Amino acid sequence: MDFNKEKFKEVLHYIINECGTKNNVGKTVLYKLLYFSDFNYFELYEKSITNESYRKLPRGPAPIHFDVAVNELITEGKISVTTKNIPLGRVMYNYFSLKQPSMNFNKTELAVINNIIDELSYMTANQISEYSHGDMPWRATEDMDIIDYGFVFYRNPEYVKRHYDESD
Repeated sequence: MDFNKEKFKEVLHYIINECGTKNNVGKTVLYKLLYFSDFNYFELYEKSITNESYRKLPRGPAPIHFDVAVNELITEGKISVTTKNIPLGRVMYNYFSLKQPSMNFNKTELAVINNIIDELSYMTANQISEYSHGDMPWRATEDMDIIDYGFVFYRNPEYVKRHYDESD
């Protein structure tokens, strides 16, 4: 699978446009919204939206091209980022859309992304990290390794998106 940087940037920009103004949506939440968009799409259609690689980090899956994509979107004048200090000496990054995102998505891609936004974008960084730790692809991967998309087919029922017809 070849990484599609432009598609990844479009998905990221769209998610920022849709929920970047929420107080809870920072880098960690964006990581997970991107991850679940790609992995849920893969479960449903056996291909990723962006072909991004996600690494297993202690706080959950993280896209490896995130910073590159953010920097390019900033340079292109499409998003801005601010920071604020939060407890425990951490920094929260807040992302804001400055322009309408490109909508180069097919109907199924847009439906999966919107579903993820609806289901998960209300969660705090801690909540969505904990939630991601229950997903089989993250659980089945060694620390710091790239997560295999194929593990979506071994998900626990609460994460499964593909529903099979009983007569199959």
